[in-house]
Amino acid sequence: MPIEVGVNLMARTLIISKDREAGAPLLAGLADYDIIASFTSSANGVSEAVASGRHDAVVVDINADTAPENIRSLIRRIKGTRNLPVIAMVPPEMLPSLELLPDIDDFAVSPCSPAELALRLHRLVKNGTEEEGNDIIHRDGMTINLTTCDVKVDGEIMDLTFKEYELLKLMAATPGRVYTREALLDKIWGYDYFGGDRTVDVHIRRLRAKIEDSGHTFIETVRNIGYRFKAE
Repeated sequence: MPIEVGVNLMARTLIISKDREAGAPLLAGLADYDIIASFTSSANGVSEAVASGRHDAVVVDINADTAPENIRSLIRRIKGTRNLPVIAMVPPEMLPSLELLPDIDDFAVSPCSPAELALRLHRLVKNGTEEEGNDIIHRDGMTINLTTCDVKVDGEIMDLTFKEYELLKLMAATPGRVYTREALLDKIWGYDYFGGDRTVDVHIRRLRAKIEDSGHTFIETVRNIGYRFKAE
């Protein structure tokens, strides 16, 4: 029975493999499942391709003769460039080595059918979109793009200073969590900052003036303690 991919989600995928010719049928087959796939070799162009921002997930095609330390290095390079979900395609004899690859998000045994790989990709991309859109935080009409550092409210870009952005990003990532003024000073300004906690109040006030209006309240004051991003 054929596998059906019933997800209306276009996933843009980078496939990293040494063998472009062998990967061509897989690239062509993925197109039938709303997967836009592109190819690069593991020896050339990986960081540039990942950093381009054009992909939602990465598939690493691993050969049996590839040293585990080289695979770990490649995956960490991917994650260090952009924290994208990574699927490892491994030959059956390499299954015992998967425990040496803690940074992968999923795996498939090669040769892998386009239908199976598409299901795995859609699941990872869908889960990432629900949580943070991979690199985007969604909060009640607000989006924070962690790649471009853009903040939008109802589609309008907010003009924030660096400290305002850092404050917003920190609190929006954990809605409902209360941060004391001292904790915010430590996390955003660091131990070496000699200003008082009134600095936090001033920045929060300016941040609220920029992102809030009669229809949006994002940041709440917790009396005598500090601030929190409003829980949804």
